[in-house]
Order: sequence, then structure tokens, then C-alpha cells
Amino acid sequence: MIEHTVTFRLKSAPGSTDEKTFLAAAADLAVIPGVKDFAIRRQTSPKNDHTFGISMKFDNQEEYDFYSNHQAHQAFIKEFWLTTVEDFQEADFESLNTVAH
Repeated sequence: MIEHTVTFRLKSAPGSTDEKTFLAAAADLAVIPGVKDFAIRRQTSPKNDHTFGISMKFDNQEEYDFYSNHQAHQAFIKEFWLTTVEDFQEADFESLNTVAH
């Protein structure tokens, strides 16, 4: 299982039409085959200046690669991400399966 996460800050003002348009376009990524547990969240901690986070899970590397290369994802990056995001941090995690009891 791979958990793909990204936190980011937009160039647009909070509550603006541009912000709403971006978030709606981001939500459409959830329908790409292989995406599981998709969520968009608003940042609430003062420790981080990114205002939003997106997370999703994939069963394996092949599904993650399919998502990354999918036409809808590539179009989102080109049309929205590159023009609207001011700063971001991306991280991908795999479980260590070392839960202590």
C-alpha cells in the first residue's frame, strides 16, 4: 500500500472562485482507477503555512504509476497545479508493517 500525500498553498485568496475551481478540479482526480481513500483537507495547524492537503492510497506501485501518468492527472497538473499552487510538499509512504502490541 502506498499513501500519496501533498500539502500546498494556493496563489488565490481564501474562499475565492479560483480556490473553489481548483479544489473541484482536484476532487475529480478521485475517479482515476486505482485511487482509494481520496481526501482533500484544510490545514488547521499554525505550524504549517500550507493551507490544504490531499491524500490518497494505492494498492501497489503499478496503480500509483498508472495514476501519475493518467491523462486526467497530467491535465490537472498542467491546467491547475502549475498555474495555481504557490508552494507544496509531496510525500509518498509505504507501511513498515511493524505495529507494536
